[in-house]
Amino acid sequence: MSEPQTPRILAPHLQSFQHRLVRMLGKVVQLRGDRAIIDAGGNVDVILNRDSHLAVGHAVEIIGKVDGNLHVKVVAATDFGTEIDFNAANAVVEATHRHKEIFYED
Repeated sequence: MSEPQTPRILAPHLQSFQHRLVRMLGKVVQLRGDRAIIDAGGNVDVILNRDSHLAVGHAVEIIGKVDGNLHVKVVAATDFGTEIDFNAANAVVEATHRHKEIFYED
């Protein structure tokens, strides 16, 4: 059995990926209890799980499911620290969408 696809997306792509599992890289802007806001080409509301250990100002990769309100419910979160080049990372995401037939199925 193959692994589920987790296309890389940014905030502007959320609408197109409702109810799908996705992967996002963003900077943690705010933490509030079981929720966070990350900047991933725009602010994204993230619903954390109990294993999510985020720090404001750190880069985080989220694997999660986009809900009907365009929030992302976390399945897994990885802290990438503070040394991420978001311009390069966002360019990779945009390239995957220009050539989506290589990276994921619609």
